Amino acid sequence: MIEIVSLSKAYGASTVLDDVSLTLAKGGLTAIIGPNGAGKSTLLSIIARLMLPDAGTVHLDGLDVFQTRGEMLARRLSILRQDNHMAARLTVGDLVAFGRYPYSKGRLTIADKTKIDKALDYLKLSPLADRYLDELSGGQRQRAFVAMILCQDTDFMLFDEPLNNLDIPHSVAMMSLLKQASRDLGKTVVVVLHDINFASCYADHIVAMRDGRVFRQGSVNDIIEAEMLGEIYQSPFKVHDLDGQRIATFY
Repeated sequence: MIEIVSLSKAYGASTVLDDVSLTLAKGGLTAIIGPNGAGKSTLLSIIARLMLPDAGTVHLDGLDVFQTRGEMLARRLSILRQDNHMAARLTVGDLVAFGRYPYSKGRLTIADKTKIDKALDYLKLSPLADRYLDELSGGQRQRAFVAMILCQDTDFMLFDEPLNNLDIPHSVAMMSLLKQASRDLGKTVVVVLHDINFASCYADHIVAMRDGRVFRQGSVNDIIEAEMLGEIYQSPFKVHDLDGQRIATFY
């Protein structure tokens, strides 16, 4: 369980998070949605201790995120940021191996190598293990970074807009993969998304943010509703039931 209490963050006179309190249950896939500037990415970064808040606390299964040793935290929680580019020329296998650093500090054991092989296989990247990242397509490269996160083998996995720069087929494949990881591997997956319909089709729980606050949270049926989306995005929507899924359109 991720427990967030009274988080606030400001840059000068600009408030990015305003007294955010939120509890995310363990398991499943939670999507965080909302307009630009709602504070979604900042919230995710603070949960992962990539930045510190001005006020508030975050606990991970009772563990104080801001007081826990980095090595211990990295064994419980992992994050894939938007700016996940590597300057060094690495192979896919090298990148995925970074996921084991909290455990082996770069001295890979047989157990580490087994985890690496499993992550490569899970993401269908084994044939590409020796390829350099700059030789891959955008979709393949994104899968390689997800394999690194999976290889870290944490209970909680955070993804900040993982569909950026992916076309529709690769976006569908990515969301299917994250949903599968939450279901088959028992992971708690939290994903910041811009696309409302990907949240609708793949999320178990949705958190909607606006103006640095949690505007509403609930099931897909609670959030993907025309009036609710209109309030969140300040724009008119229509919601259609299609083959058991809710699809939102705007006009």
